[in-house]
Amino acid sequence: MNPFTAELIGTMLMILLGNGVVANVVLKGTKGNNSGWIVITTAWALAVFVGVTVAGPASGAHLNPAVTLGLAVAGKFSWDLVPTYIAAQMLGGMLGAFLVWLFNKDHFAITEDEGAKLACFSTGPAIRNTFSNLISEIIGTFVLVFVIFHFSDPSISLNADPTAKVGLGSVGALPVTLLVWAIGLSLGGTTGYAINPARDLAPRIMHAILPVKGGSDWGYAWIPVAGPILGSILAAVLYGILN
Repeated sequence: MNPFTAELIGTMLMILLGNGVVANVVLKGTKGNNSGWIVITTAWALAVFVGVTVAGPASGAHLNPAVTLGLAVAGKFSWDLVPTYIAAQMLGGMLGAFLVWLFNKDHFAITEDEGAKLACFSTGPAIRNTFSNLISEIIGTFVLVFVIFHFSDPSISLNADPTAKVGLGSVGALPVTLLVWAIGLSLGGTTGYAINPARDLAPRIMHAILPVKGGSDWGYAWIPVAGPILGSILAAVLYGILN
């Protein structure tokens, strides 16, 4: 597992499970139909847990171009690796979205609501207001990246070997899981908290390609890309000032 493969597979799993829960809630005839926002935010957080657990050891599990850019701006990640990571994340997002469609193909076929079908791929605003929607994505991503900067690895220094560390293993993915859950519950109601260009743009591209009826709302598509990028840069700048 190299970093490119890890980012691709981790992002694919995250999108499969994250957009998969949206499909389960909004598509007609599913057993999870109309189960609500708590189900969506909880499963999305757990989807992040799965992706981070798989990708973490090999790539650090960015799974998000905004995180990659924020770390690079803060001097915590090499700019030379940024294109590779973002390419892997976008490809992973597209593959995950394809699997969501394949998995729920029969339910897409019987769902008349084109907006519900688009929601299984990408985000959209509760109230369409360009400035407010952009601010929502900036603030949500700022919280994500700024808090990630403050995560620390648990370690216990041992007298016999001061360099030895005792970590949390896969449970180390729990902090970002709880962070994404908190953002979804508290800040997700306005735009659906994309906070990740690969989570929104990559599946939106697949929506346009796959035989799913309805427009892909390209007029809105720039907001879940620009907002997260701006939010991550602001988080990196503030972190640099404070530290």
